Amino acid sequence: MGTRRISREQALQALFYMDMHRDPEEDPVELFCSCFTQDKPAGPFFHRLVDGVRENRETIDAVIEQFSSNWKISRMSCVDRNILRIAVYELLYCADIPPKVSINEAIDVGKRFGTEESGAFINGILDSIRLAMEADKLQRIPKTDE
Repeated sequence: MGTRRISREQALQALFYMDMHRDPEEDPVELFCSCFTQDKPAGPFFHRLVDGVRENRETIDAVIEQFSSNWKISRMSCVDRNILRIAVYELLYCADIPPKVSINEAIDVGKRFGTEESGAFINGILDSIRLAMEADKLQRIPKTDE
């Protein structure tokens, strides 16, 4: 398994943790990383994903809700919701990652960590977003530090 897949899976776990434990007294990423003694989170890409989702969560959640028919983000399973957040972050903010790669990775992670329906659910939403981007109805968001 490649380091980017490991980073995505660990980012999912970190974001899941943050969704479940909203303790503002500790840095949740630092606390999460401290729990990995043998298998440290996979470096810069892990932090890019987690920080990117945290910094852009409002925009990401709005896009997910826009393309998920009759599903509020709060009604989605925590696993599916955070897989979608990671993938939508990649789609919107990571021009160096082809959209199909982000979608395929999200589906695979969903099949591993979610329910039997997770892969199809994630695919449906992400493919709709991809189609909107191809039709210029949704644009990538350039990073401010580039």
